[in-house]
Amino acid sequence: MFRGCSTLSVDNKGRLAVPSRYRERLICLANGNLILTLNPLDRSLWLYPLPEWELIESKLAELSDFDRQGRRAKQMMRGYATDCQLDSQGRILIPHELREYASLGKHAVILGQGNKFEIWDEKGWKELREDWLTEIGKDTGEPSDALKSLSL
Repeated sequence: MFRGCSTLSVDNKGRLAVPSRYRERLICLANGNLILTLNPLDRSLWLYPLPEWELIESKLAELSDFDRQGRRAKQMMRGYATDCQLDSQGRILIPHELREYASLGKHAVILGQGNKFEIWDEKGWKELREDWLTEIGKDTGEPSDALKSLSL
């Protein structure tokens, strides 16, 4: 569904223009209604079309409050979930608290991740990407079963 990487500017008000190649799809899928939340695994944000978020929210609801990781996932993802709407120029407003969490500066990277987007600070993304590529180059361990199942 969503794939690719784009570098974007974040304006002084915290608005980010979603790349034009995704806008029509987001309008068809969700009438431009999106949910922005923090990624509890990395210092980045996740941006979901509303129907995709509703599936995630259902899965979160099934997690037990008596399981610490499940409870934390719900607290983080639902607690910071923010409704946003594409404006007439295809922008979304990223609240200050979420920009701060992801250390978003003036330049961001948006990565298509199938059912959602990841939004990263550009500098932070480039540094992590290089670290990950270095790790992959050094890794001589056996790939996980999930990776083995891929036919590349």
